[in-house]
Amino acid sequence: MKKFSVYKNFFLNLIFPALIFGSITGILTSIIVTLYKLIAKYIIEWSTLGYTYVSNHLYLLPIAIIVSFGIAFLFAYIYKKLPNIRGGGIPTSIGILRGIITFKWLRTLIGTFLMSLTSFLIGVPLGNEGPAVQIGTAIGRGSVFALAKKHKAWDRYSMTGGACAGFSVATGAPVSGIMFAIEEAHQRISPMIIIVASVSVMFSRITSELIAPIFGVSINLFPKLVLPSLQVKNIWLPLVIGIIVGLFAVLFLYYYRAIYTLFNKLLKKIPHAYKIFVVFALTLIFGVISLEYISTGHHLIEKLLTDNKIAIYSLILILLVRSTLTLFASSNSVTGGLFLPIMALGAVLSSILAKSLIFLGLDSSYYTIILVLGITACISSMMKTPLTAILFAVEALSCYENIIYVVIVSAVAFVITEMFRAESINDSVIEHRIHEINGVRKSKTVDTFVTIKKNAFAVGKQIRDIFWPSNLLVLAVKKDEKRENEVDQYGGKALLDGDTLHIRYITYDEKQTLDELYAIVGEQEKKC
Repeated sequence: MKKFSVYKNFFLNLIFPALIFGSITGILTSIIVTLYKLIAKYIIEWSTLGYTYVSNHLYLLPIAIIVSFGIAFLFAYIYKKLPNIRGGGIPTSIGILRGIITFKWLRTLIGTFLMSLTSFLIGVPLGNEGPAVQIGTAIGRGSVFALAKKHKAWDRYSMTGGACAGFSVATGAPVSGIMFAIEEAHQRISPMIIIVASVSVMFSRITSELIAPIFGVSINLFPKLVLPSLQVKNIWLPLVIGIIVGLFAVLFLYYYRAIYTLFNKLLKKIPHAYKIFVVFALTLIFGVISLEYISTGHHLIEKLLTDNKIAIYSLILILLVRSTLTLFASSNSVTGGLFLPIMALGAVLSSILAKSLIFLGLDSSYYTIILVLGITACISSMMKTPLTAILFAVEALSCYENIIYVVIVSAVAFVITEMFRAESINDSVIEHRIHEINGVRKSKTVDTFVTIKKNAFAVGKQIRDIFWPSNLLVLAVKKDEKRENEVDQYGGKALLDGDTLHIRYITYDEKQTLDELYAIVGEQEKKC
């Protein structure tokens, strides 16, 4: 009977909810993100046509700039009302998944959807993968709130599944989507995280393959690439690429710090609307000069992968302008993603490197593989996610025959940024968002005890599997005297009803922290 009870708890308290929340979240995320990709595709096409028309009729440029001035004020007003749709979708989602940032799921979903599409229409160099992740996160919360308000402890697990599904649908890289939860969102390995992420990604992928042909949307980010297989004698190539891209990443990450300081500290008194207008105006001006300077970067990557005729001096200018415009947009919290723009920067930089090496005598057939390795190194170093970069290179960039060289370039670029103690772009954005949210509020440190109640969410789970409230530590576990000699399948590590936890947490909002905590361990009186 005891063994049956354990299996029953395992199924009812883990497998069944994971399947229900994961499948619903994955399916809904796939449908909405696929629709989002379809609309974004047309919006970007209209934006391209508009820029082409204005470049042929330059007298319209001042009118476009004046219109963008009004749009900037509209953006600033909406951001004031809905602060959680500001900036990159991935950093915001990570903050939400870690329990650092709170949000209203429906208004965030709608706001992110509409505001990011408007950014694409203007041509701001931000991507659609960030908003897709944030849309998935919002759907994850909506699924729990709609289906099981009494099971709020599943909230962050369902949101994690939604975020992974959003990344998977946006990039066509399902395994990378699962790794996103482990390496980036929660930065730890847990069976529960893997189960929920895998279920959501699996259902989102199946749904995408069924509905994408109907919508006329590709499920893959890039078409299948034909890459040459590198030999052992070419092992120097990923080393050189990793070092150069790693050093560029360090400069880029420090450049972001400098631009953020400029707009948010030195120019702090200037209204947000004027700063957004600067981003829009510069985007319009450079977009009229060349479309390579603006937009998500997807078209630019595809062009560079198939065409190596762009001159080096043009590539250097594209690199400088796109880096600046992307960081201007991010520092001023314009809605959009950073993943694709970072990939575009990696493609441009590695194209410059490839042309230089070919000029020095390298076989020109290596051009495309250098670009792919450069993009991989850029993801690894700027986002500080080497494992996700490796998987993404295999899934989305057809690098399965060059896996060892992918590993080398990813590791080298990552080590370079570690040597210079450069913080990832996502962590930097999260740090700034936390500072904006908390402002001058004072934190409170609480040291207390809680007891796990019968049928609570924590029953049968290990401490590592539970998404505790942000900044909460479980210092010790005192077993119920009736069970202190029992050993479960985890060597006595599973939490059981009656166990007493000694916890310590730092909070800016104690009520919210306790609500999250009691959703995990069960309602009870606070103990001092």
